[in-house]
Amino acid sequence: MKQVALGVQTDKTPAEYVALASLIDRYEVDVVHVYCDLPFAPSYLPMALMAPHLRRARLGPAGVSLARMAPVDIAADTALVAQMARGGVSVGLVRGGWLGDYGIREPDRPLQAIREGVAVIRYMLSGETGGQNGDIYPLAEHVYSPWALQQGTQVPVLIGSWGPRLCALAGEIADEVKIGGSANPAMLPLARRWVSRGERRVGREAGSVALAIGAVCVVDEDRELARAAARRSVAMYLPIVSRLDPTVEVEPELIGRLQSLFEQRDDDGAARLISDELLDCFAFSGDASDLIRQGEALFAAGADRVEFGTPHGIDPARGIRLIGEQVIPALKGT
Repeated sequence: MKQVALGVQTDKTPAEYVALASLIDRYEVDVVHVYCDLPFAPSYLPMALMAPHLRRARLGPAGVSLARMAPVDIAADTALVAQMARGGVSVGLVRGGWLGDYGIREPDRPLQAIREGVAVIRYMLSGETGGQNGDIYPLAEHVYSPWALQQGTQVPVLIGSWGPRLCALAGEIADEVKIGGSANPAMLPLARRWVSRGERRVGREAGSVALAIGAVCVVDEDRELARAAARRSVAMYLPIVSRLDPTVEVEPELIGRLQSLFEQRDDDGAARLISDELLDCFAFSGDASDLIRQGEALFAAGADRVEFGTPHGIDPARGIRLIGEQVIPALKGT
């Protein structure tokens, strides 16, 4: 079944989170992901503000770096939000970007950290006892969860990745993989192949792990205005994500210039360097028909879910209305 998600940046006031959730709740949105990107706030307090106003959509972070938040704390906050989120919750983990710029050190063995982090989160949410063996996140034998979820409650685990090793790990232990910062259909067959290696390694059925893909989105009736705004919005991500996509050739000189202009906060200068072709690989932009075309191409390439990310529109509320009223019904055939 085709699913559509919306991604929310954590740069808002409490009142704005509530208003945004109330607006999203009007439409057939399957998942709401709240980002955890530096330099913005962590996901869970915004999620707690939004959860009471989302009756249908599943709610979760996409994703948290274990360098920013310990797995026992991720589990604790997930359990709290689960008491308010009527559409259910999920957990999303990523290695994280820009960590060093903010004095945050990634674990020496990031893939092992994610493997053990997932095990700890599931242990705490399920109410298991007996501790956990681990090199990075061991739990003593007496450790138990005072806030375990109701027995039988399943919390999907999403791992964000662009690479073969982490995708393969997700094939072993995760429920979903998300390619974040991409609108490129060519990435999906690659990711599926990488994930399938992990599925085979542990004897999981092929296709057990769902594939999601999402990126910056700006939609408006004025498509040229929307595409210009999308160029500015995606400029901060391109120096990272353009290096990760093996199907797109980007000159190192261009990446360096984008990074320099981003650090100078010259969004307009960076935007002028982004071609139409490059924009379409790393953002959703234009009018509703453009988003429908891009979404259909991603589903045809193997996506299980397409995620339209912040800021959604020139005016975010109008952008969400266009997505809810025109794009989602067209993509789902409703």
